[in-house]
Amino acid sequence: MKRFSLTALAAAALAFCAPAAAQDLLIRNARVHTGTAQNAAESERLETGCVLVSGGVVREVSPGHADTCNRSAMPGVEVIDAGGRHLTPTLFGGITGIGLEEVSAEESTVDASLAFGAETKQMVVRPEFDVTFAYNPASVLVPVNRIEGIGWTLLGAGSPEGGSIVGGQGGTVRLDGSADPIGDRVLFVQLGGGASGLSGKSRAAQWMLLDQLVDEARGRIPADANAALLTPAGRRTLLRYLDGGGRVMVDVDRAADIRQLLRWSRRQNVRIAIAGGAEAWPLASEIAAAKVPVFVDPLANLPSSFDAIHSSFQNAARLAAAGVQVGFTQGGDASHNARKIRQLAGNAVAHGLPWEKGLAGLTSVPAQALGLADQAGRIAVGQRADLVLWSGDPLEVNAVALQVWMNGRAVPMRSRQTELRDRYLRPQPPREQGGLPRAYPASAEQ
Repeated sequence: MKRFSLTALAAAALAFCAPAAAQDLLIRNARVHTGTAQNAAESERLETGCVLVSGGVVREVSPGHADTCNRSAMPGVEVIDAGGRHLTPTLFGGITGIGLEEVSAEESTVDASLAFGAETKQMVVRPEFDVTFAYNPASVLVPVNRIEGIGWTLLGAGSPEGGSIVGGQGGTVRLDGSADPIGDRVLFVQLGGGASGLSGKSRAAQWMLLDQLVDEARGRIPADANAALLTPAGRRTLLRYLDGGGRVMVDVDRAADIRQLLRWSRRQNVRIAIAGGAEAWPLASEIAAAKVPVFVDPLANLPSSFDAIHSSFQNAARLAAAGVQVGFTQGGDASHNARKIRQLAGNAVAHGLPWEKGLAGLTSVPAQALGLADQAGRIAVGQRADLVLWSGDPLEVNAVALQVWMNGRAVPMRSRQTELRDRYLRPQPPREQGGLPRAYPASAEQ
């Protein structure tokens, strides 16, 4: 067996460039967060455990110290002593546009929304719009977030002015360089005061429009009716999300709107999840009874709008205490700052959310909500070996990812940002001695 220190492991990762076969390794003496508990009586953590990986898949997860774990390793397997550090699945980055945008202010690099009707001011409803077709796995944002433990994200579809409350479809992608989404598509809908410009300046009209769209999809309104909103492809797409089909992610904050949403989803038999939910906590018991997961922003604690008057730092804790499955996402520039989602989860823990549920909100909860429990969010036998070894508590901002594995392969712990850092820190000869200006690479002289 080959034994690697963390320093040697980092050097090996930096040397990794070309595609190679999946790595066989044994990570021992780790605090393993499995994410596999089925009830409150079970533990999701092995205080001292080992994880055996072969062929890119987790083959064994067991408690024990070095001697016990060594017996699981075959000749030629790399053995990594974690030194008691935290080992988690790769983390969920929230709802983002990673791979859909490079520079937010440059329209030609942003592909996360559909603006049909912006000039005519007419509503255009196109649920068949699918942002995953524009996903770029070579985006510089992928390694920037991946080296900080983010292994997968849900690509969101937005609704700019001139679109509709139905933004279109997104999907989950793994940040391993693969081009295709995993799991089923998710339909995005925006409700509330922030979306009233997409519904005739009326919050009440949003429910009228949603009911009409359902009626069209079910054939109760003819496709050639003057007031029809959907294309034939749109009807087929929307029909897939009815009768308990695919997940509909609804961006909504106000408690009154959430109450109406729960009623509407029950009446139309639509399987929903809530994104935002700033005022979700007063309806925690109703949301739990409806088995609706909520992806909250734990930093939303001030009335940033009239839809978030009652937002609270304790939103996540109160929802979880009532039995709601709580995940995390963030507002603002989520694509470039997905790595900061750990800080959001840590803030939720600081305001009453149990630590284990904080980590679950970044791993097993989003995996279950998005139908990916067999592909992401857990460390379990048969699961993809997408793992992160941390320097400390992963919900603390002073902890860093020491190594990330995707499909059992150690990924290079570098990105465009680390390369720029190294470039600008490199000593340069003075210009009067014939050197180039500071920060030019040596190769530029040739």
